[in-house]
Amino acid sequence: MNTTIHASAVLVGAKAVLIRGPASSGKSRLAFDLLEAGRQGTLPFARLVGDDRVHVEGRHGHLLVKPAPVLAGLLELRGLGIRRLPYEPIAAVGLVVDLAAEDALRLPEPEALKCELAGVTLPRLPVGRDQISLPLVLGFLNTLPASD
Repeated sequence: MNTTIHASAVLVGAKAVLIRGPASSGKSRLAFDLLEAGRQGTLPFARLVGDDRVHVEGRHGHLLVKPAPVLAGLLELRGLGIRRLPYEPIAAVGLVVDLAAEDALRLPEPEALKCELAGVTLPRLPVGRDQISLPLVLGFLNTLPASD
């Protein structure tokens, strides 16, 4: 069963980053920043999956994300309006980023770094309202915790 959620998603390498948060928390901006990081070579590959609304579905232990059909290939850039971009029609989610998260701490508890969506447990990155999201996401994607 597909569930529609208010979120954006970007395929980064082999897995998608699902970006959640309240209105005006920077979901589209982080999506664009990830796309630019891919274009500039900071990330090996980045392509839009969906912006504003996406469909998620748990299937065989994976969370799949697809763009809402009416919004496929569209990204809102504040100050520029709606832009059309290449997009992936489906991707498996590998990370959930929660913007404006109340539980974003300097040293988060291990349980704060996981979430469950559609029966699938995924890594989660809580980002506080006062934090710049892109460096945190890049840090998460490009490093391993000291305990690993």
